[in-house]
Amino acid sequence: MIIIPVKEGENIERALKRFKRKFEKTGIMKELRTRKAYKKPSILKREQLIKARYVQKLRQQEI
Repeated sequence: MIIIPVKEGENIERALKRFKRKFEKTGIMKELRTRKAYKKPSILKREQLIKARYVQKLRQQEI
């Protein structure tokens, strides 16, 4: 459970912004989206390999 203490006289928009930032860091929405549909482990592994190749290619271009 995420708890955001609101200080006296603090703007509600600022407190809401802190809540949203904290909520985003927990990764709850990201996890919900991934659990929405089942992906086979072989497909997950393939996606990781493709991403790793892409990142490696980008790093090679930097040099």
